[in-house]
Amino acid sequence: MARRRDRGRNVNGVLLLDKPTGITSNAALQKVKRLFNANKAGHTGSLDPLASGLLPICLGEATKISGFLLSADKEYHAVCKLGVTTDSGDADGEVRETRPVGGISVAEVQEVLEGFLGQSQQTPPMHSAIKRNGQPLYKLAREGVEVAREPREITIHSLDLIRLEGDELELAVRCTKGTYIRVLAEDIGEALGCGAHVSALRRTGVGALHDQPIHTLEELQAVDAEGGPAALDALLLPMESTLPDWPQVRLSEDASFYLCQGQPVFVPQLKDRGWVRLYAGNERFLGLGTVLDDGRVAPKRLLSNR
Repeated sequence: MARRRDRGRNVNGVLLLDKPTGITSNAALQKVKRLFNANKAGHTGSLDPLASGLLPICLGEATKISGFLLSADKEYHAVCKLGVTTDSGDADGEVRETRPVGGISVAEVQEVLEGFLGQSQQTPPMHSAIKRNGQPLYKLAREGVEVAREPREITIHSLDLIRLEGDELELAVRCTKGTYIRVLAEDIGEALGCGAHVSALRRTGVGALHDQPIHTLEELQAVDAEGGPAALDALLLPMESTLPDWPQVRLSEDASFYLCQGQPVFVPQLKDRGWVRLYAGNERFLGLGTVLDDGRVAPKRLLSNR
């Protein structure tokens, strides 16, 4: 009789990983999943191999909120190399053109940056993971094939100059999901008249997750070697803590029972609408739900181990 394959531990929570450069987000995810011996894991938005920084990894039941973190605003620090464009828009690509940078001033840069604030249409680059007929665009790009891409609406909430030194421009960006910083850097370079590409990129925030400790793979390995699974689990955030801006709805014992059976329940004097965090009483987190127009709360993403 064949032995049953070990599917891993039922571990639940969100790890704030400091993804290193040089590996894909999926490779980083698989390393974390193996370290935790987790039976289920998912990340919340890819970072290119060139990029480092915050990559929230959802383990177990926390995968039910991964879509919300994927849709959240993102924050980045980007270093742009002025005067050089590449076919990929970053330092991993082949040089396409070089142009003199000239004496670009801080005032000129700030004026250009102001023009990129707010909503705009951005066309995804060919060197991206977007699929066309099941084929990632970056594979087509490597074969010299270029296809039409639909522009997307993005919003740049803030775009701040950190440093301008010679041909290097360092920026802090806060933007909506789906914004390609490589394309933004190229567009800024064109507006400055010299071209540009991203030479370094680090993600610093995802939604409400910023200014918090994030953990390198080396740190996780050291923690595992010293304290094992319990020490690793202590690094996890509760899934509900990653959505701190969502209203909390506290349910009575009876309402909690019926909600967990999949039934919408009425909550007296509830003024919130849309997505909410659901709790049984003052402590036990049940999952996520939505407030309907008639004031009832409908379950949407309940924990299976509630």
